[in-house]
Amino acid sequence: MSDPAPEPADATALRADGLSHAYGDRWVLRDVSLGLDEGQTLAVLGSNGAGKSTLLRILATLLRPTEGGVEVLGCELPREAWKVRGRIGLLGHQPLLYRDLDARENLHFHARLFALPGGGEERAAELLERVGLSHRASTRVDEMSAGMIRRLAVCRALLHEPDLLILDEPLANLDPAGVEEVAPLLGPAPGRTRVLVTHDVDAALAEADRVLGLERDGRVAFALPVGEVDAERARRVYSERAGAR
Repeated sequence: MSDPAPEPADATALRADGLSHAYGDRWVLRDVSLGLDEGQTLAVLGSNGAGKSTLLRILATLLRPTEGGVEVLGCELPREAWKVRGRIGLLGHQPLLYRDLDARENLHFHARLFALPGGGEERAAELLERVGLSHRASTRVDEMSAGMIRRLAVCRALLHEPDLLILDEPLANLDPAGVEEVAPLLGPAPGRTRVLVTHDVDAALAEADRVLGLERDGRVAFALPVGEVDAERARRVYSERAGAR
């Protein structure tokens, strides 16, 4: 009897090799190397200024790295950024919404950008219902509270059902009711790859497959499977001096 065929290897969703970035002569991200398989979650931990948001912007094709190589969903950045942008959903500090448009108009505008069937009307209505904004679909963004804007930004990020979801403090500005509605939409899901920046270490370790810890100077403290990083070690990146090991 012949040996059984080997299991197919997981496809790589993200790969970085020596990734670094500087703003002028100030280096904020230094020599980051990592890999993440499709369907996995990477938690990125580190204090303010450690380069977390810079890393997310590079992965989202919004920023060119100064040095090093990076691939996202099989595409080399920045050369092939145009191929992958439509497969990425970004929820960052900025909501990326038009303040003079209402909730429904914002989602319909983004649906057209992604050429969603039927103008994305059904998908938009579904998401507005899920985040508790159906009754505010005609409210302009500049008339919304910070929590409502965050809920709408979640809808925008998920509208085109992205393969890669990039989340920077995704539950910011949400009250407990908002967290309860939004968190399941942003959580792990079959086939969904996620990169998650959060200061909630316990939640990050509970959801992650791999963990990247960045020191205050943007260097890598650790890049490991979640089972090799305990909460004490994870919290250490928030308190150690730059360059400490």
